[in-house]
Order: sequence, then C-alpha cells, then structure tokens
Amino acid sequence: MDVAFTHVSLWTLVAFVVTWTVFYVTNRRTKEKKAAKLVDAAAEERKKGGADVIIVGAGVGGSALAYSLAKDGRRVHVIERDLREPERMMGEFMQPGGRLLLAKLGLEDCLEEIEAQKAVGLAVYKDGQEAVAPFPVEDNNNFPYEPSGRSFHNGRFVMRLRQKASSHPNVRMEEGTVKSLIEEKGVIKGVTYKDSAGEETTAFAPLTVVCDGCYSNLRRSLNDNNAEILSYQVGFMTKNCRLDEPEKLHLIMGKPSFIILYQIGDTDVRCVFELFPGNIPSIANGEMITFMKNTIAPQIPLKLCKIFLKGLDDGAHIKTMPTKSMAATLSEKEGVVVLGDAFNMRHPVIASGMMVLLSDILILRGLLKPLSNLGDANKISEVIKSFYAIRKPMSATVNTLGNAFSQVLIASTDEAKEAMRQGCYDYLSSGGFRTSSMMALLGGMNPRPISLIYHLCAMTLSSIGQLLFPFPSPIRIWHSLRLFGMAMEMLVPHLKAEGVNQMLSPTYAAAYRKTYMAATAF
Repeated sequence: MDVAFTHVSLWTLVAFVVTWTVFYVTNRRTKEKKAAKLVDAAAEERKKGGADVIIVGAGVGGSALAYSLAKDGRRVHVIERDLREPERMMGEFMQPGGRLLLAKLGLEDCLEEIEAQKAVGLAVYKDGQEAVAPFPVEDNNNFPYEPSGRSFHNGRFVMRLRQKASSHPNVRMEEGTVKSLIEEKGVIKGVTYKDSAGEETTAFAPLTVVCDGCYSNLRRSLNDNNAEILSYQVGFMTKNCRLDEPEKLHLIMGKPSFIILYQIGDTDVRCVFELFPGNIPSIANGEMITFMKNTIAPQIPLKLCKIFLKGLDDGAHIKTMPTKSMAATLSEKEGVVVLGDAFNMRHPVIASGMMVLLSDILILRGLLKPLSNLGDANKISEVIKSFYAIRKPMSATVNTLGNAFSQVLIASTDEAKEAMRQGCYDYLSSGGFRTSSMMALLGGMNPRPISLIYHLCAMTLSSIGQLLFPFPSPIRIWHSLRLFGMAMEMLVPHLKAEGVNQMLSPTYAAAYRKTYMAATAF
C-alpha cells in the first residue's frame, strides 16, 4: 500500500511539473507573440504616417497641448471620452497669469464669444467689513500683459479650445474611451480604447500624454500617488441676474469656511461655498436647501444675498464637488507624460489650476520642440525630468498658496486660528505693497516661491502683532506661539513635498523665468 501510494504521489508530481512547464512556455510564447504584434502594429502605423503624440483627454489641457504641438509640426491623436459640452462648476476662472500663458500658446481668442467676464480683483467680506483687493496695475513692469482675469462657463471655454485644436490639420480628435496603456518593457507604446462604435482598437505613438482629469483611471498604472479629499464645494448657478460689481470675485469669510459669488456670463452668477466631510446635508431630501437658506445666506452681504436666494427660489441645480490635493510625482515608465489634475492637484480656492496646467504645457512644448525624433526614449526621459524641475516655481507657488489660504479661511473658535484668519483679511485689505504683492501672487503675475514665503511669514508676524496688542500678557504670548506653530505646519510640509531645493534654487527659478518671460513675445 505504501509503495502504491508512493507511485501515485510521484506520478502526480511529474504530471504537475509537466503541466506547469507546458503552461509557462505557452504563456511566454503567447506574450512574446503579442508583444511582437504590438511592435509590428506600431511600426506599421508609423509607416502610414501615424501620430507622433497620443493625448488622452480633450479638456482644457488636452486641447491646448494638441494645438500647441500641432503648430510645431507634430501629428497629434486626441482621444476624448465625451466630446459633448461638459457641465462643470470648476475651471471657471482664468487668472491674469493664465491669460498671459494662453496668449503665448496662441489661444487667447478662445476666451472670446463665450460671454467671458473681465475680473479686476477681489472684494473681501468679513464680519460686516468689506475691502477691495485689485490686481496690481501700477508697478507691474515684470508682467507685460493686461492685469485682469476672466470668468466664464467652463464648458463653453473647453468647446472653443476643442474647435481650435480640431481646426488644425495635424490634429485628429476622436471620441473614445481609453481602457489601458500599451506597455512593453517599461515603455508606453500607445493605448487600447473603445471607439464611438464600441469596437476595441489600438493606437500607437512614440509619446503618450495622459491628461484625463482628477478622476483619471490611467494614473494608477503610472504613479503611486493618491489624491486626498480636503473638503466639498457646493454650488449652483443663478440665472437672469447680474452682480452690482461683476468685475470682482466676491469672497466672504464665513462659517464654516468661504463663500464665493462671481459672474460667469452676461446674466449668470456662480454661487459656491465650502463644507467638510461628515457635515454634508442631503440634497435629495431638501436638507441642503434649508441649510443654505438658514445658515449660509444670512452670512452673505445683502447686495449679494438676493442673488444667492434667487437661485434657490428658481430651483437651481445644486452640485457638490470634492476638493482634492495631490502632490506631483514622476512616473517610472518611459514614453509617457501625465498633466493636469491627473498629475497634480491643490485646493481650488485661488482658482489657479488652469494657470499651472497652461504653464506646464508651455514648458513641455518648449522642451520637446528641438527634438526631431520623439521615439528616442532616453531623450524623452531627460525632457520629462527637466520639465518636472522647471515647473516648480509656478506649481510650488500655487500649490503652497492654495493649500495655505484654504486652511486660513476655515472659521474657528480657537483664538490663535481666528487671529490668523483676521490677519489674512487685514493683510489683503491693507492696500499698498502688501495687497498688490499678494494679489500678484494670487494672479500668477509673480510666481516666485521666495516671494510667497516672505509674505506668508509677514502675514504671520502681523497676526501675532495684532494678537499681542495692546500688551503681551502670558495667555496672548501662548496664543502667539501657537499661531506661529500653525503657520509653520501650513508651510513646512508643503516645502518638503514640493522640494525645498527645487522651489528655492536660483537655477530652477532662472530656467522658469526664461520660459515665462518668453511668453511676452507675441
């Protein structure tokens, strides 16, 4: 019996080894054949005059990049999930710095014929106080463009960009859903996607750009960074009305956080406020409308409140959107670049996401322009590393400012936190150098991290001074120390995340200024 059992066990082991060997060899050959077919398909597509670049996503970034690369002679294939006009309540404001970059890319006319509204600065409200913080008009010799922003319907702007990109003969824009990236030995060769007819197909190019937004599914296969949900923005649009001062963004320092109203069309006003996870009233059962009428509306100045309430009374469609933060990281894969919210996110309160994106496109375009062959993986890798470093002065300034500003705006009963919040209001409303410098930072007119650090420290010291006034009692000294500690907690982690050397290095600053100032040559 023991001998029979031994024979059965032996033959079972032999059968297992043989089966596993056959499976391994077959599977390996299948993969090799598949890889060979992909290489052959890519080569065949290039022979037929295929694309130099594939862009996944035709939002602001994808469309702007497609047009820019097409002008440089690149053949661009854009694949967008839905080519209908998008409906969003994000991406509705272009800072002055963003308009400058848009003009350099030859896309300034995309802000025309969409009822874009001119914005000259902020109107800030707190506890019955009101102040105006304009974008600096004088002493802005380093910013050679009209110092004003534009607010608009995001969908209209996106459609204008798509039309402009599609009009170029080097751009092929197609509706389709990208399912995956085609990879061979760590190099991205193209994409697999379903076209508008539902048929699965492939597209190949030496360079693939993933620009499919904050909900990107492809990002997970390229980077290990995760987006953190900070809060939620609740908003709606009031129709058939106009603000008394439509040329300003109206920022109310309310509770639990900020409330913003701004004109996005000739007769359309966007109303937005911030709530935090765990405290979101239900829209479906009417709790949200009750909350807005009873809690949010009473905090809004009367001249603005009537427009806020009109939207609710007219049955405006209420939306909620998560605000996310995600540090930028480079992918280890070659032949691919990630841009936009799929690459880097920050709190949207300073409305500068599109400006960072356009800055990234301008840098990337400039680095790619001298390359005759985008198929050289080593050169493309060098370009991507340079791009990551050169973008830092703009991206780090905006990321740090956005996240710090959003934290300061949160209402609190803590004396130190409220002193910082009041200090922010006082700094913005003080006029002169402090106001103009902060608005230049907010508007992307002076994207310098060192300037940001200076003003954040100055704001902190000013808040401490107010807290210690009229005399430094022990409890006031204690609150001042806590305030300083909170300010450092806001600043230092972002400095580490962005990279202190890259943020403050004169080399990177000079490289970015060269790119940025090149944008003055129209």
